[in-house]
Amino acid sequence: MKIQRTSRSKPNPVRRVRLMPALLCALLAAPPSWSQSLKVPNAAPGSGAPRLGATAPAPAATSPAPSSTATSTSAQRVRPIDAIVAVVNNEVITGQELEARMQTVEARLKSQGVTVPPRAQFQQQLLERMIVDRAQLQLAKESGLRVEDPLLDAAVARIAEQNGLTLADFRKRIEADGVTFSRFREDIRNEILLQRLREREVDSKVQITESEIDNFMAAGGAAQGAQPEVNLAQILVRIPENASAEQISQRRQRAEEALQQLRSGADFARVAATYSDAADALKGGEIGWRTLDRLPQIFVDAIADRRENELVVAKSANGFHILRVLGRRTSTPAKAGAPVAAVTQTHARHILIKVNQVVPANEARRKLTELKERLDNKAATFPELARLYSNDGSAAKGGDLGWLYPGDTVPEFERAMDALQPGQVSEPIESPFGYHLIQVIERKTNDVSQERQRTQARQALRERKIEEETEEWLRQLRDRTYVEYRAEELGAAAGRK
Repeated sequence: MKIQRTSRSKPNPVRRVRLMPALLCALLAAPPSWSQSLKVPNAAPGSGAPRLGATAPAPAATSPAPSSTATSTSAQRVRPIDAIVAVVNNEVITGQELEARMQTVEARLKSQGVTVPPRAQFQQQLLERMIVDRAQLQLAKESGLRVEDPLLDAAVARIAEQNGLTLADFRKRIEADGVTFSRFREDIRNEILLQRLREREVDSKVQITESEIDNFMAAGGAAQGAQPEVNLAQILVRIPENASAEQISQRRQRAEEALQQLRSGADFARVAATYSDAADALKGGEIGWRTLDRLPQIFVDAIADRRENELVVAKSANGFHILRVLGRRTSTPAKAGAPVAAVTQTHARHILIKVNQVVPANEARRKLTELKERLDNKAATFPELARLYSNDGSAAKGGDLGWLYPGDTVPEFERAMDALQPGQVSEPIESPFGYHLIQVIERKTNDVSQERQRTQARQALRERKIEEETEEWLRQLRDRTYVEYRAEELGAAAGRK
């Protein structure tokens, strides 16, 4: 069953939230919520709390006391608790969690015709992915990020709609695939939560200068005509931050092992699942079709003169990249003499109140309702209130978001904005970023102008930078995460079939 992805994020303070393209991808991208983390016990002596790796006695019998022989046998019978394979900061990953994830990923790889890697290697690779996911979720929760149920309901309904199904039919399809609907919902919640975290930690810090746009356009970026596109696959062997010469040598050797397997005819997807540290490793390493201006420059330079299926190695600050061009094509240009499509732009401003542990959703709605009453009673102007209360970068400009094109904002924001007349103020509107009051200032219809081309160039540069910065951020997060592997338990789990 194919679950489609929403559009990529736009360079705007109210960017879209991206969802995974397939159900199993959703299950892979976010840690499985159905196997909740066990907190590392920290009980006082005599509290009766089990120690890590301890065993718990079987429940006491309620039937009459058995014979002395039976009693002796029963006293020796214990029920082992789930083994711990890794400690991640103050939480643990258990063998059952790891096994459940392995079964899910194995099913997905087999459905794609990919040979599953050797169990021990595959297990270690998957455990590392779970550690990175767990570290991100911990940071999100520590930061007070939350995904409210109404937003989750809207996201799930949108996925069902994108797949041409009613919510009831979509639920039946999910459960027919052996996944409970509650588990699916929690995985989508985690995916949105991780996306919000990355937007805060990475996206919001990426800045594009006007000179960068000038240079990009001068080099032919964001051209309106036909553009070359490549379908690229990668294997990333990540190098830790501030790595020693010995660590770099070890990672280079790992990359060479992967490269040697590929040159010996091994399947790229299988090697990616075994060796790659990239987020797309468990999808066979395939990045997908992209124009060159939406790829990191180091990739563009490395594949410039490479034929299809040829392998090339590139080194970046993040590590060693093994690249393979799966295909090349040219995007279809607009027909000569065809009229330029007219688009409607909206000049809007907003007041955003973010939802967090300090400001719950009901408080954000209440505050914006109060501000709306002040606007209706002409007790204040919109820019005045935006400067005082808005929680985003537009506050200094009175909430002004500038001229927006269709698709520049998340769907919830755009639907509410499009329903407004110039001068009208919306009711409080929920989006992935919190709650908004929106005011439309004016609208105009225009062709795809030079201004729009610069916007597209800015978007392409942002996407390129965000991808590079996300890899760097994940590397730094992993390096500062405390991880303790339980080698015995991990080895025992690797031996189980």
